[in-house]
Amino acid sequence: MTWNPFRLAWSLWAWLLLVPLLAVAAVPIVAMPTLTQRRAVARIVCRAYFLLCGLPVRARGIERLPAGACIIVANHASYVDGPLLFACLPPRFGFVIKKEASRIPLAGLLLRRLGHHFVERKNRHEGASDARRILRAVEQGQAVAFFPEGTFSPVTGVARFHNGAFAAAARAGVPIAPVVIRGTRRVLRGGTVVPRWGQIEVEALEPLEARSGAGDTATTLRDLAREHIAAALGEPLL
Repeated sequence: MTWNPFRLAWSLWAWLLLVPLLAVAAVPIVAMPTLTQRRAVARIVCRAYFLLCGLPVRARGIERLPAGACIIVANHASYVDGPLLFACLPPRFGFVIKKEASRIPLAGLLLRRLGHHFVERKNRHEGASDARRILRAVEQGQAVAFFPEGTFSPVTGVARFHNGAFAAAARAGVPIAPVVIRGTRRVLRGGTVVPRWGQIEVEALEPLEARSGAGDTATTLRDLAREHIAAALGEPLL
């Protein structure tokens, strides 16, 4: 394979840029007293990253997001997706993240200070306890964002959705807000560590209403959200 020297130079810049931005963000995120302040700093830093990388980011339909408690579900194609959503979404959203991330030095501390929710995926008992905690947060009026595929792969398409986000929405009676992420698989495809330049877009679709206590609401919400996201992406259901 012939490597483009400009691509290699840009890829190196994209990785090296993480170090000073993380250092700049760490102190205020640790020191600031309120969650709103800490999330505002993180959002600015995430936006600065895409700007300084020269990655054009377009956000559409953000005004469609419900103003109160709700659950965002987005397709997942790359490590870029989390910082991208944090840059584009209102700072009132906390993210559901695999618990392994909480054990990463510094990153785990910063994620906890930003009020994100960790979920254990390998221990069913701990996972159920984490799910109840997230449900209580939603019932108390918080807004939470999930990647219901759970992980990503280099294969183009939308994988099966896990039920957690939709069960919480059904039990709490809050809307599901499907969000489409385009372009991140090209920028940093699963299985590679060499990013490439590309255009990125985030689009919020029309929310799906949940009826609290309805028996099949979670399954219906899951299937509808997955179908709407895949149709908006123009990608197959895997």
